[in-house]
Amino acid sequence: MDKKTYLRSLEARLTARQIDRRDFMRGALATGLSVAAATGLANRAAAATPKKGGMLTAGLGHGATTDTLDPGRLEAGFLIPLALGVNGYLTEIDSNSSVQPSVAESWEASPDAKVWTFKLRKGVEFHNGKSVTAEDVIASINYHRGDDSESAGAPLVASVTNIRADGSDTVVFELDAGNADFPAALSDYHFPILPASGGDIDWRSGIGCGAYRLDAFDPGVSADLSRFENHWTDAVGHVEKWRLLTLLDTNARMTSAVSGDVDLINKVDLKTAALFARKPGINLHSVAGTQHYSFPMLTNASPFDDNNVRQAIKWAINREELVEKILFGYGAIGNDHPIGSGQRFFNSDLEQKSFDPDKAKFFLKQAGLDTLDVKLSASDAAFPGAIDACLLIQNSARQCGINVEVEREPNDGYWSDVWKTAPWCASYWAGRPVEDLMFSLAFKSGVSWNESFWSNERFDNLLIEARAELDEAKRREMYFEMQDIVANKGGVAIPMFASYVFATSDAVGTPETFASNQDLDGAKLLERWWKA
Repeated sequence: MDKKTYLRSLEARLTARQIDRRDFMRGALATGLSVAAATGLANRAAAATPKKGGMLTAGLGHGATTDTLDPGRLEAGFLIPLALGVNGYLTEIDSNSSVQPSVAESWEASPDAKVWTFKLRKGVEFHNGKSVTAEDVIASINYHRGDDSESAGAPLVASVTNIRADGSDTVVFELDAGNADFPAALSDYHFPILPASGGDIDWRSGIGCGAYRLDAFDPGVSADLSRFENHWTDAVGHVEKWRLLTLLDTNARMTSAVSGDVDLINKVDLKTAALFARKPGINLHSVAGTQHYSFPMLTNASPFDDNNVRQAIKWAINREELVEKILFGYGAIGNDHPIGSGQRFFNSDLEQKSFDPDKAKFFLKQAGLDTLDVKLSASDAAFPGAIDACLLIQNSARQCGINVEVEREPNDGYWSDVWKTAPWCASYWAGRPVEDLMFSLAFKSGVSWNESFWSNERFDNLLIEARAELDEAKRREMYFEMQDIVANKGGVAIPMFASYVFATSDAVGTPETFASNQDLDGAKLLERWWKA
């Protein structure tokens, strides 16, 4: 074992408390490190060791008075971490975007990936003391199934033809076609395992089987949580009490962090992030992932029902300028599809759109237009700097014969009153760890979160085929084509991928590696972070 590997091993053992600080120092000094260097390593390892107890307050740039605990209607960055803290799920996504066991301790698939058998973990309790059984799992997933389901998670379980129990601790899912990513689908935050009675689930009480009890919930204002003493594992849920606050105004959120009224915030204002990070006691974190900012156009309304108009707008956006002036380098240009460059089946061969007035005018002419007048609705509830982004789009589009009127909308109620209602608006997505989940939730014909109401038969067929295909090379070809279809025929402009930028005070302990599949460590901050 070389010196570097040995030191990493020592540090990992100290972090896991398999050795004490004295043994660590002795081993580190034996490698030739100075006392100062060895002490620094020891301090870093100690800082990454979770501690139990205390209280933390999070100021979140999300939340609305219309928020609900209904698992089929969970959305945005207040309800998601709340749900992941209060509830348990069959599977979960770890910090490396891999699927891991949770309420289910294991699973196996048939050779064609059409039948999946999940073995439930023993000793998992709901907050009311009831043990989790196969009946609870079946009712919880069935809540999102059926023709009458209005759940946003329905597309992810639409292929399930039957769910049955095989004893009290085994659940079998039968699918109409193979799905190589089915365990990942069950990690989605829409699918908490909730207590069941008579085939129905109780979501109104806020009782789950997660690391935290929900003590109080005031939609659009706050939520209070306390650690559940009988949670099945002591490896998560380190803070005794959490308070989540809705702070939609960016300035108010950042001021609260500086004043110490909150211990952490998300959605940091990127144009002042560097200056903000210099404040005493503030630690800025930037995590690149699948988050993308989008501008959906309703394809069932004129003029956006013409793909030539949509293509003209996409070529009229100066993506590089948006990344520079809105993201301030905390991100990368997008290509009008939701798959990030770090994902397994990212289409690196697809022509990258750029600001091109000639192409924009060409597509306008194809639509029979010389000029175009449109409205673009936005508020900073969509993402920090959304209004400024719209003004930049207004400026670049003007050079292409497209006159954009920017409509500033209220923050509260943006997702219920503007998104999917205004013909063209600003939006954002955290993305998903696998391609099938993102495409199924937001681009499949007819699904509730298809924000542009776009429909494409070829795309829908490929989605089904790729999900069942176990040959990696064939799946790659299919996902490449799907990205092409979405980019060049879809109803959404996706000009930029944004890093997650959040801040913690010195009172917050965090892991060295953050998950990149959602904001705030995969939205798992309640489970993974601690009071320092």
